[in-house]
Amino acid sequence: MATFNLKINGKPRTVDVDPATPMLWVLRDHLDLPGTKYGCGIAQCGACTIHLEGNAVRSCQLPVSAVGKSPITTIEGLSEKAEHPVQKAWLEHDVAQCGYCQAGQIMTAAALLKRNPNPSDEEIEAQMSGNICRCGTYVKIKEAVKSAAKK
Repeated sequence: MATFNLKINGKPRTVDVDPATPMLWVLRDHLDLPGTKYGCGIAQCGACTIHLEGNAVRSCQLPVSAVGKSPITTIEGLSEKAEHPVQKAWLEHDVAQCGYCQAGQIMTAAALLKRNPNPSDEEIEAQMSGNICRCGTYVKIKEAVKSAAKK
């Protein structure tokens, strides 16, 4: 076990865990932040996406020891009252069906729009292609990202 001082959603947090523990489990099991979901465990589905220094990363393959002093944002920290433009667009376009992948989808879209506030359809598709939606709401996802880009 080791002690890690992390900055999660703008707040300092301390955890005592094995250095190899993936951030997904640190967030869910040790910090009571269950919004980040477990999907595949091999960084292929995107359900576990968080922001590390503003970049979308898969938390299931990110060991806590690799985080250092880099700030992390989870779906809970994206906006206190779900007022982020991407979250609003998700509701406007009725994107979610089962909802399981949506936290990862939203985090990926938010990182894209922060980096590129006016992405083309091709850029949206390329960025979002790493996130799997078993319900197949890809058309609505792209519409919501385009809508959020206008706000």
